[in-house]
Amino acid sequence: MAKPKTKYVCRACGAEFGQMYGRCPDCGQWNTLEETVKLPPTATALPVTAGAARRSQTLAEIADDRMERQPSGYGELDRVLGGGIVAGSLVLLGGEPGIGKSTLLLAVAQQLAATQRVLYVCAEESATQVKLRAQRLGLAPPPNLYLLPETDLTAVLSELQSLRPEIAVIDSIQALYLPTLSAAPGSVSQVRECTSALMRWAKKETVSLFVVGHVTKEGAIAGPKVLEHLVDTVLYFEGDRFANHRLLRSVKNRFGATQEIGVFEMGAQGLVEVENPSALFLGNREEAVPARRRSWPARAPGPWWWNCRPWSAPPTMAPPAAPPPASKPIGFCKFWPFWKSGWGFPSPKWMPTWLRPAASTSPSRPSIWGWPWP
Repeated sequence: MAKPKTKYVCRACGAEFGQMYGRCPDCGQWNTLEETVKLPPTATALPVTAGAARRSQTLAEIADDRMERQPSGYGELDRVLGGGIVAGSLVLLGGEPGIGKSTLLLAVAQQLAATQRVLYVCAEESATQVKLRAQRLGLAPPPNLYLLPETDLTAVLSELQSLRPEIAVIDSIQALYLPTLSAAPGSVSQVRECTSALMRWAKKETVSLFVVGHVTKEGAIAGPKVLEHLVDTVLYFEGDRFANHRLLRSVKNRFGATQEIGVFEMGAQGLVEVENPSALFLGNREEAVPARRRSWPARAPGPWWWNCRPWSAPPTMAPPAAPPPASKPIGFCKFWPFWKSGWGFPSPKWMPTWLRPAASTSPSRPSIWGWPWP
């Protein structure tokens, strides 16, 4: 019997090497190579059945089918998805631990189960834990919501094939594993093969699939970068876990626009949509704070306003190496001299300024336009 060989796979780009490197030669990322066992050619992850051969078609020959969308029960989520859930789509939701990913998807599954069959695969929790969370959030148990506490992907696919749900939730992809692979759950090969198998099944059966993904300490989704290439939509659930509001951001969407943002607020009954984000981010306008101004991010999806406080340094000094204490700066900006009458203190030309929003937000672009208070 041949001795199994080891290989080193980069979890950032998926490149494979025969020896260990501190830095990936392909993508240049440090400390991203993981040791895995190279399987013999006969050991495959899942059997792939060969279908009928297809022929190429011109654009005029392709049927002009209209893409149907169904509401999720949350208007903010529907807007970020591009108008609703598309049948047969694969949506990846990532975020920090405790940010509310499972809470959001459980509430979505509860609302969708009122009219259709939904399967919730809780690979990280037991069915009792999920039920306790639903009771804590005040969610009524619908008759068409099924829970499956399972980590074996073959058992999950078997249940999906027998139940035939219209919507399925996988929580999370890093907890699933294939018995035919010797790698540990959450490794590069396991995540890649599990996602590929789920994608093939979802496309074949035209089932909408939500997949929860862990994130690394840098904020990127854990696992190989090919994971984001396989799915149709990539969503990030962001925000301070100790604050009440959450931001749902779209970074990839094959069925709609990217960089859309939905705002939620975490309360005792779970996540609630915020219909007026400006009222949340402006904070208390009655408080007298020196140099506080109203700002609007240039890449905001709508007319959003923030309360911002500047942290400035004279131009003769070097820019601060670290942001001011107890703040999450949203950009390193420079202001024209005519702002000096509105900021409340003299400012020379092109004063470098850090802006800290009053709310715990983190806009993706540092472009800020500022206006004095009326």
